Amino acid sequence: MEDRAAESLLVTEVVTPPGNWSSYPPHKHDTDDLPRETYLEETYYHRTARPDGFAVQLVYTSDRSLDEAMQIRDGDVVLVPRGYHPVAAGPGYELYYLNVMAGPRRRWLVTTDPDHRWQLD
Repeated sequence: MEDRAAESLLVTEVVTPPGNWSSYPPHKHDTDDLPRETYLEETYYHRTARPDGFAVQLVYTSDRSLDEAMQIRDGDVVLVPRGYHPVAAGPGYELYYLNVMAGPRRRWLVTTDPDHRWQLD
């Protein structure tokens, strides 16, 4: 993402195996607070390997003023206006999504939801 020349876009592709999570642990990038976090608007363009496939995407803030759980189908686009935004592929359904992010700084610095932090042992 940051290693390619571009004016302001950060673009990445993600493949999530069936029954797994991605964009996890939940993270956000809705505050300009260097060096901890950069403000980036984001969209997800979802595709499922099977036409009947589905996924679930959460978009929520710590205070739950935004608290959405969306059923994602093939071809859906999700705008993440703010908050944390993990994704889960349904069992049996591989999920692909294209992330497009943009902001005043072309850096991807995120804050992890403190309720869902994990560490590798």
